[in-house]
Amino acid sequence: MKILVCISHVPDTTSKINFTNGDAEFDTNGVQYVINPNDEFGLTRAIWFQEQQGATVTVVNVGGPDTEPTLRKALAIGANEAIRVNANPTDGFFVAKQLAEVIKNGGYDVVIAGKESLDYNGGMVPGMIAGILGYNFLNSCTGITVDGTNVTAVREIDGGKETVNTSLPVIIGGQKGIVEEKDLRIPNMRGIMTARTKVLTILEPVDAAVNTKAVKFEKPAPKSAVKLISADNLDELINLLHNEAKVI
Repeated sequence: MKILVCISHVPDTTSKINFTNGDAEFDTNGVQYVINPNDEFGLTRAIWFQEQQGATVTVVNVGGPDTEPTLRKALAIGANEAIRVNANPTDGFFVAKQLAEVIKNGGYDVVIAGKESLDYNGGMVPGMIAGILGYNFLNSCTGITVDGTNVTAVREIDGGKETVNTSLPVIIGGQKGIVEEKDLRIPNMRGIMTARTKVLTILEPVDAAVNTKAVKFEKPAPKSAVKLISADNLDELINLLHNEAKVI
């Protein structure tokens, strides 16, 4: 079984976020980058398939040379090889077209992508890939098993979970729950050293339309000051909730 894991290179949530050029561009100065959390859950599940069912695991990223440390970390975690499509991932459709080309040429059985990335939260790329290739698609997955060509997945839905069956090839939109946080892998020294010798292939992008452009970024409004109300003053609490917060 050949598994491809799509990796996004995203800012660490602890990084201080700023914008430049009239808030039209993201300021990368001082920003630490990590594997997108939803992708890291998917990668860990792929490594489980590698260990338990002999699968080969490839990771892929659309990005510039600055994303290679993130790919090397994925290799250190246990992926067999990595692919970087040498392009700026500014548009969801453009990224989906690049990944679809890699999938088509690589003949992968299972493609695992995070259901959304931590930076743009678009949630569109996995579904677009499936649409372009005509593959089966399961989103918001919190569990997946593969038996031959049969796939069983558990999906998170409003009010609960559902179990669905499909067949290979399949695109999986994964999230937390596909493995637990305690199962995430931290690269050890042996993995880091081995990652240096693993293949990292660089591909040039195929022609694809860029349909969207970031015009301006805006930070959320700062939180207002907290008002403390005495437990004995319920009338004042109700007044503020009704007339100021407008939640009742």
